[in-house]
Order: sequence, then C-alpha cells, then structure tokens
Amino acid sequence: MALVACPRCNITPPQASACGIRCLLRAPRSAASRPPPWRLRRSRAMAVYEGWHSAAAGADTDGGAPAPHVPPSLLVFSGGTAFNGVVEELKKVTTRVAHVLPVSDDGGSTAEIVRVLGGPAVGDIRSRCLRLSDESTAEALSVRKLLGHRLPIDPSEAKLEWYQIVEGDHTLWEGVSRPYRETIRAFLVYFHSEILRRSAEMFCFTNGSIGNFFFAGARIFFQSLDAAIFLFSRVSQIPAESLVLPVISTNDRLTLGCELWDGTIIRGQNEISHPSNGRREIVNKDCNSCSTLPSRIKRVFYMSSEGSNLLHEVFPEVNHTVLEQLSKVDCIVYAMGSLFTSVCPSLVLRGIGETIASRSIPKVSNYAKTRLVCLVDVWLERCSEVASLKCTLYVK
Repeated sequence: MALVACPRCNITPPQASACGIRCLLRAPRSAASRPPPWRLRRSRAMAVYEGWHSAAAGADTDGGAPAPHVPPSLLVFSGGTAFNGVVEELKKVTTRVAHVLPVSDDGGSTAEIVRVLGGPAVGDIRSRCLRLSDESTAEALSVRKLLGHRLPIDPSEAKLEWYQIVEGDHTLWEGVSRPYRETIRAFLVYFHSEILRRSAEMFCFTNGSIGNFFFAGARIFFQSLDAAIFLFSRVSQIPAESLVLPVISTNDRLTLGCELWDGTIIRGQNEISHPSNGRREIVNKDCNSCSTLPSRIKRVFYMSSEGSNLLHEVFPEVNHTVLEQLSKVDCIVYAMGSLFTSVCPSLVLRGIGETIASRSIPKVSNYAKTRLVCLVDVWLERCSEVASLKCTLYVK
C-alpha cells in the first residue's frame, strides 16, 4: 500500500518519524480491500474504548504535549441496592455518570411514605445519591451518616428516636454546621407536618430512613421530583457531573406489574422481587432466600394505582433528560441487580429502546444468561414492533 506525505509537514517515510504529529498517512483503500460492514460497525463501537485508552496513555497532540485526560461518560440502568457497591470504585475512574433509576419501589419505608403521602418511590434515588455524596470532610461524613440513618425496628423506639431527630436533640446532629442543620431539619419538619395533616393514616416509623423522609419532604414542598433531587445533590455534595435521574419524572404514584407465562398478574415491585403472599414484613435484600413465583415472568409493565388487571395498564412518559443523556454518552451499562424490577422498568418506556438501538457505542451487561444487550439492540430497534407490543418487554 502506498504511503503519502503528511499534509501538515510534507514529510514522507522514512523521515516521517520526525513529523511533529508523528503520523503515517496511507493512501485510500480500494473498494475491494475495505472491511465488511459488520467490521465497520464493530470499529465504531470500539472507537470510544480506543479513545479512552489513548487518552489514559497520554497520547501526544500538536507540539508533542500530552492530551488532557477526559474520563468516559456513562449511563447506567440500575436499581438502588446492587450497584451501590460499584459506585465507590466507579468514582475513581469517572464521575461523568448518569444514574437512571426506577421510581416504582414499594418496599420498606418507601412503601409507608407512598401509602400515606402518595407520590413516586424515592428510596432507590436516595440510596444512590447517598453513595455519590462527598466524604472528604468531617461535616460531609456527618451529613452522610445522618441521611443514611435508619430508625429501630421496634415501633415505639422508632417513633421516639424520630422525635429526637426532628427536634434537633439527637447525637446524629453532631458535626453538622448550623446552615446544613437548619436546611435538613426544615424539610424533616415539613415531612412530619404532612404526616400529621393526614391523621386518618397512622404512619409507622419502623426501620424508616431519615434520608427518605428528607427527600419526601423536599419533593412535597417543591412539588417536583427533579427539584428534590437537585436539593439532595447539593446538600450531600454530589459531583456536578454526576446525575441521578428518575426514569419517569412525576409526582404521581407508579405501580409496577408483571404477567407470568401461566397468565397470573402480579401487582407491585416488591411482590415481584420478594414475594410475600400478602404478608407485611421487612425485606432483607442481603438475603437471597425468598419465595419463588408460580411461573416464569413473561413481561413487565406499569399499572395505575387502582385495579389489578390488564385493563389498568398505563404507559407513562420517559424523563426527557434520560433520552438526552442516552443520545450523547460514551457507554451504556445494564448494571447488576434484579433484571425485572431494576432494569426492565426503565427499558419498557417508549423511546428508550429506539434511542439505545440507534447508538453504536459500547454496551455493557451483567445479564449474560438473558443476553440483554442483544435483546435491547435487536428487539427494541424495530419501532413498529415496539408500538404493537405496547412498550412492554418480553423475555423468553
């Protein structure tokens, strides 16, 4: 293959090593020598990785100066628990991460907040915000400890400790400066006042998360889930380039449902991932032993807050910011966690699949057995089929 001179310095081999940009330009390939289309697609997908690798290696630019290291930008589909263990290590690689989380959780203290106050579930969002929060100062650690605290299991002890926290007398406030204390406590007081206004519904503080209470108070006060996330992000000092995005931006209650292959309809995210047969109990997410479903899951979808059959299936709109991030990130990650209650609630929304399938970028999946990457790229890119399937995800 013929070698041509560098257009910038007009140096040809073998003197090309002296070129300021150190390049060897090859003559254009003939059509017969071009790689097949599938190799071209793979090359586009690998281009991002190669760019990261060269940046990390300090590739030279004009004048021989090392190129500035630009960390990759990622978008992660996950739930609020399993991927948390990776967040700390991921922050060492890049903080340019958009964390997309479902708002359909109905377990733990989140379920009690939704039952009494309504609105979307905030537990997964609070959990991720807390993991991303600053740990560089003593005050930051105190704030993180306060918002990550859970009340006792015993109802009377939980209520007593809650009153100590909301009145500012608890030892958890030690190390929190007055501006932070007044800001956090104001929304805890507002949350408590909203509970008292609904005297017909007795709120149970058992195992309650202080961060969930703060987040719920902020959401109700601003009447905006996005505003509550912004406030929480600033209070916990999350890096500005790290985004925590609800896959659906709403103030309404959302319920996740699934249809089994035997025709059974199950209502509620907690009943899908941790079947309890109607019993109200605290779920131990660190334990893998739980009841099994009577049949394999056929599809997942959203249901209205009323009713328990397919006639109550609804189709909420995806958060527009999620689509914007999907269109410009360098890599998409389907993170570890429950496939049907952590990842699928995001993928079933109209517009998600089409945007993912249109991007020729690396896509990383933890779900090798279900071949999730192939499923999303091949199945969801067929827009006509997406419309006919009513935006529900079938997994065989």
